[in-house]
Order: sequence, then structure tokens, then C-alpha cells
Amino acid sequence: MPIPEDVTGHEIDPDVRQELLSLPKTLAEDVARNLVMVANLLDEDPEQAYEYSRIALRLASRVAAVREAAGFAAYATGKYSEALAEFRAARRMTGSVELWPVMADCERGMGRPERAMAMAGEPEVQRLDKAGQVEMRLVAAGARKDMGQADAAVVTLQGPELASNSIQPWTARLRYAYADALLEVGREDEAREWFGKALEADQGGTTDASDRLAELDGVEFVDALGEEDGEVEVEVEAEAKAEVEVDPDGGDKH
Repeated sequence: MPIPEDVTGHEIDPDVRQELLSLPKTLAEDVARNLVMVANLLDEDPEQAYEYSRIALRLASRVAAVREAAGFAAYATGKYSEALAEFRAARRMTGSVELWPVMADCERGMGRPERAMAMAGEPEVQRLDKAGQVEMRLVAAGARKDMGQADAAVVTLQGPELASNSIQPWTARLRYAYADALLEVGREDEAREWFGKALEADQGGTTDASDRLAELDGVEFVDALGEEDGEVEVEVEAEAKAEVEVDPDGGDKH
């Protein structure tokens, strides 16, 4: 697959570049450029990102960073079984637990929420950093909802991280998930409050908390560009007629 000339491979994370030093120089450059394409396309075009990840995987399947990138590309395209296999391979190579939450979420994606819940109780969770532990809590709450345990999902999301006024990269998503869980169990007033708190913390626009608040308040958004031409013409004609005033002397005044 073509790669733009301005993609050199030097854009990747230094730690990943360090991993690639085990490869011959030319091969390392090719792999690095494909990994850059995966990172660049993962959000906007995950299918394309997946294709570049497969190329990198064919070139260097024994590099943990490549297996991890392939896992995230498969995850983004809903190929959860494939993603889980890649994440497991990366974990075997590194011994790191940082992929544990997304591995559990793959289990959810494969229709095995019970397995995700079991992973939430494993010792690996205690080795995660704070962000990883919050992510694991979000996955566990999602698994509870998958299993029809909506009230338990609410309880799962409660904790010091939720109560804290400190804004962290994960705060908006945690508050949003809590609001969504509250709404599912019929606690609408509390849900509105927490969607508002999520919006306050959402500095990067990672959630649609503002839209959810608008829905709860009964606000409907109308796309003017989506109106039929005939409707627009009728409105314009009505406005034109409204601008015509009757002159006191009996004539029309425009």
C-alpha cells in the first residue's frame, strides 16, 4: 500500500523505535513507516489502518509494538478475536499488564462479558496505573450492563476517582459512563447532573455529553441544509410577504 513521501518513520514513539533496532535498517524503516500510517489513520479510517497494520505484521511479527498496533487496528474494526490474539502476543513478549483492560473489552466484544468480569478481579488489575484501573472499571461496568445488571453497573463506577474534583484525562469518560448508567436505571435527574459534570471535564470533546443533555431537556436540532427545497422556498416567500406593509393612504409600501 502506498505511503506518502513525507512519512519517514521517525514520527513514531522513541520506545517503539528502540524496539525496531533489532531489525535490519531498511526493514526497520519500512515497519516504522507502516506503523506511522496505522497511528495516523486509526481514528479517521480504521479499515485502512488495519491494512497497514497487516503489512507491518508480515514484516516484523516478533516485535511487540507491531503486535500491539495490529491489535488496536483489529479492535477498531470490530475484529475482537483477532485483536485479543495480538494483545496476548504483545503481553507475552513484554510482560506488561497495560493491555489488560482492552483485552477484557475484547472479551465483551466477543459476547463473553462474564470473562471480562473475571478479568476485572484478577491480580493484574492491581498492577495497572490509575488510568488503567479506571479503564478496567469502565469495562467492568459495561460487562455488567451486557449481563443485564444495570444497578450493579452504577455501583461499579462509584469510587474516589468519580468523586474527585480533580480533572484527569479519563475524568470525562468516567463521569459520562456513570451518567449513562444512572439513566438506564431511571435516575434521570442524577443522570442530567453527571452529564453536566462530564461536559465540564470534557476539554477534548471525547464524549457527546452536550447532546445527551440536550436530549434530556427535549431540545431538537434541525439541520437547515437538510430541508427540502420546496420548504425553503415557502419560508422565503412567507418572509417576503411579511415585509410588505400597507400604506395608510391605501397603497402598498415595500
